[in-house]
Amino acid sequence: MEDPLIIGGRKFKSRFILGSGKFSLEMTDAVIRNGGVEIATLAIRRANAGGQENILDYMPEGITLLPNTSGARNAEEAVRIALLARELGCGDMVKVEIVRDSKYLLPDNVETIKAVKMLSDEGFIVMPYMMPDLSAARDMQAAGAAAIMPLGAPIGSNKGLLTRDFVKIIVDELDVPVIVDAGIGRPSQACEAMELGCAAVMANTAVATARDIPKMATAFRMAIEAGRLAYLAGLGRVLDRGGEASSPLTGFLGDL
Repeated sequence: MEDPLIIGGRKFKSRFILGSGKFSLEMTDAVIRNGGVEIATLAIRRANAGGQENILDYMPEGITLLPNTSGARNAEEAVRIALLARELGCGDMVKVEIVRDSKYLLPDNVETIKAVKMLSDEGFIVMPYMMPDLSAARDMQAAGAAAIMPLGAPIGSNKGLLTRDFVKIIVDELDVPVIVDAGIGRPSQACEAMELGCAAVMANTAVATARDIPKMATAFRMAIEAGRLAYLAGLGRVLDRGGEASSPLTGFLGDL
């Protein structure tokens, strides 16, 4: 069954997007292959390492790079980073990440909306990382976002889908793909996000801090696939009270 993920007119088979910031360069290739990953984020400061080992050397052929604007504190800085990434040959997809708060690392939705508009006007396929707020998500979609990336929990926390109900609202109301980014700590949580109707899941720390990193990448791939299949199949109904026999119940043994 063909069920592509479409972002900005581009098709992908995999719905597992890898944040590559916490892996050793040597581990990057193994995680991408085990996870079946087709899109991997890229922090520009890792791509431009001044002649030292470069993460681009460890990306398998065919991977779509998703540069992020990590380090940007406002829209103007995010645009400068995105333009630099394009000059470095990283393509025209960009994940907008604007964080002014160094304690909780929460994204600034107001500055992100500005950046989405500016980068969309520059011809980028823009994927904004955001707090899961419906009004802001609508503004980002109107400004040209190709996908919306609400957080599940604070970045790097592995706490899971704490924003579940708000992510679900965005999934139900927007027309662009919704990709949960940040906070997902377990494959089961990635599966839950997909069951909600999210188009994809992005993970980084959950895989990077696992005991067996390649095996965890495989687990995330399988969980995301299972969640997507469950969503397409349609989850069974839940009873408000009582129970229901799983086979026709016409009487108890004592009645025979």
